[in-house]
Amino acid sequence: MPLKIIAEHREPQIGPNTITVAAAQLGGPWLQPAARLTLIAGAAHVAADAGASLIAYPETYLSGYPFWPSRTQGALFDHPDQKRCYAYYLDAAIEIGGPEHREMETLAADLGLTMIVGVTERGRGLGRGTVWCTLLTIDPRRGLVGHHRKLVPTYDERLVWGQGDGAGLVTHPVGKAVVGSLNCWENWMPQARTALYAQGETVHVATWPGSAKLTGDITRFVAAEGRMFTVAASGLVTADSIPDDFPLAAELRQASDTVVFDGGSAIAGPDGQWLIPPLADEEGVIVAELDLDRVYAERLNFDPTGHYTRPDVFRTVVNRARQQVVRFTEDSFADELRAYP
Repeated sequence: MPLKIIAEHREPQIGPNTITVAAAQLGGPWLQPAARLTLIAGAAHVAADAGASLIAYPETYLSGYPFWPSRTQGALFDHPDQKRCYAYYLDAAIEIGGPEHREMETLAADLGLTMIVGVTERGRGLGRGTVWCTLLTIDPRRGLVGHHRKLVPTYDERLVWGQGDGAGLVTHPVGKAVVGSLNCWENWMPQARTALYAQGETVHVATWPGSAKLTGDITRFVAAEGRMFTVAASGLVTADSIPDDFPLAAELRQASDTVVFDGGSAIAGPDGQWLIPPLADEEGVIVAELDLDRVYAERLNFDPTGHYTRPDVFRTVVNRARQQVVRFTEDSFADELRAYP
């Protein structure tokens, strides 16, 4: 069935400071990147046809969220089945610079659409055996402009994902909006939010694996605290989407409800009120026109990194260096050898 718009908010009058945004609430075969890439493209076309300049996708949508450890005794140390599950998950992950990444860049360019896509990222070179929960921001003209790895995997996610760093705590211009994004429970991290607020963020994207319960409170809270629009992009997972060749497929299906993740994509305004409340159990695209002048109106009485702050009392330092376990200095050893007679 073709994807469609499942919820929409339109402003009664479109002003010069308006941007149209979309969030894709998608399911599809779990850990099957080719199939999910097709759905990513379908949602992007729906969003572009609706006049959107930006579309956001769920956390690790490409290739999928690791929900097997919590349902199949994932903490069993050195267990052969768990190791085979991880190898399967690693094989389904994508690489930065790989074909899936390049295909999404082409899609964004063709549609003139900024895409914020949650991916399972496999390391290249250093970290080749590691998977990160990653958000990619793809600009239609400049390609990959944002590459954020989740700072702290949550609970059982730590059995699967590596820890990220601050290199991706960057905002990006989309039309007249300033857009930032975080993964799932990162949105509950005050300092991570503050790092984005301080860069003039006016539209915040929060990505989730899929839970209307999770998106209900924090979406409105971030909107009210930051005095900005918040877009929650949340996914769908069903037990029948688990591939038959996944090492613990039968056990995982038996331990899961028919609906594993129920969505919950939503959009809140800078007053903390819903433009589109959390939507569950339906696949498709939500679209909203955002009047950015509302952001500045709401900051009359509160601006969390502007007039309502005390930098003389509170100060946050953000390290945005990409962390590397090994740094090579090629010349020093050669110089040392030349010093011998």
